[in-house]
Amino acid sequence: MLEQVVNQVLQAQATEQIQAQPYERADERQGYRNGTRPHPLTTRVGTLTLHVPRLRNGTFSTELFARYQRSEQALLLALVEMVIQGVST
Repeated sequence: MLEQVVNQVLQAQATEQIQAQPYERADERQGYRNGTRPHPLTTRVGTLTLHVPRLRNGTFSTELFARYQRSEQALLLALVEMVIQGVST
């Protein structure tokens, strides 16, 4: 369910960036969609396979994750905290 919600957010962000719905012809359109690419993201819930929109001009950006981020930032912070506290495994 979380995967579906995040994928819908990504599609909405793409729509906002190009200022047009999929297959919509509009004068204010800023670009064109060019499919999606799979992006695995490891979270506390499990691994999510996100379908990140691609734009023809290659300028799609999102604030949900960094460009090459593969895991949730909270997971990395928890691991660093365990190392600092001396947890061995």
